[in-house]
Amino acid sequence: MKRIAIQPRKDWIQKIESQGFLFYDLDNYYNETAAYEFSTAEINAIEKATAQIHEMCMEAVAYVIKNKLWSRMFIKPYFAEFIEKSWKEDACSFYGRLDLAYNNGNIKLVEFNADTPTGLLEASVIQWHWLQEYNKSFDQFNSIHEKLVSHIGVCKSYFPNNLLHFTAVRNHTEDYMTVKYLEDCAVQAGVNTDFLYVDEISLDAANRFCNLQGRPIDSIFKLYPWEWLFNEEFSQYLPISNNVEINWVEPAWKAILSNKMLLVILHELFPDSPYILPARFKQQPTGSYVRKPVFSREGANVTIVKSGVVADETGGEYGEEGFIYQQYTELPNFSGNIPIIGSWLIGGIPAGMGIREGSKLITNNTSRFVPHYFN
Repeated sequence: MKRIAIQPRKDWIQKIESQGFLFYDLDNYYNETAAYEFSTAEINAIEKATAQIHEMCMEAVAYVIKNKLWSRMFIKPYFAEFIEKSWKEDACSFYGRLDLAYNNGNIKLVEFNADTPTGLLEASVIQWHWLQEYNKSFDQFNSIHEKLVSHIGVCKSYFPNNLLHFTAVRNHTEDYMTVKYLEDCAVQAGVNTDFLYVDEISLDAANRFCNLQGRPIDSIFKLYPWEWLFNEEFSQYLPISNNVEINWVEPAWKAILSNKMLLVILHELFPDSPYILPARFKQQPTGSYVRKPVFSREGANVTIVKSGVVADETGGEYGEEGFIYQQYTELPNFSGNIPIIGSWLIGGIPAGMGIREGSKLITNNTSRFVPHYFN
């Protein structure tokens, strides 16, 4: 793995804007001044690790459901049957992103963004088009777009009237961009779509969730965390809406994967895995570790301690449920640029990766996106 300085394309801004990349200039998020180079063997190792970690995560979901560990996962028992049903019926999941530390051939799972991962358009489309102009003789670990369109095409049989709604919060460019890209993939897959914001979803007199036209929603993709939905005013109607079940994407069983307690469960189930770091809940170790809230987004409320000294920390509004303590693993440092790999799964299949880097140890929502290739 090498970090290579590159020359930006002369008209790169116009090109990425035309491809729907709307927030590239936020804190210098993307600028085409560097790329990461890998060998084929390194890419194969990352792909293999992604598949094996995902298998372990699926076993962890089954373990939580079988043993009804709802309180341990900070999930209200009211939603247990709702989650179990989505798991037993193998409800359709579009995607997920494993955040991996990759250093001198060692691969460690940092966390699983299973429910509301972003950075998708950059990994799928933007860096691929960059590579075609940079050097077509190189390759890239990236079949994300093709796999997305194909997988959504498989899932469309689950959507009544072949209609899938898409929703996100207002005034969040990254979320909006991600959802609109997924909506475009659905259109390419032959699915009818409709977009509305989360606050535009209504509840009718029969307690059915409805769209802007007042029609009941049968299927919807939401870029909105399950732990937030479970605490909404109308969350009691999530499991069943007037005896008509909604196809939620991502499905309710992703609530088990979308909190950091998963890291503790994985360590307990697979203590000898080379990919899984030791993690405990509320048991603060000595030495070097990372403290993470059970629920959080975009690197908020994280503290990294190295040899007993705080090396990096972020603020935020998370942490009410408590914190997990994960063993610290060293990330590579390329002259002050510290990368982490986001390895994408589409329908549970490894599909590609995107790299984010920053000058600090904690990756957040403005850590730079950097393209990659392998030779």
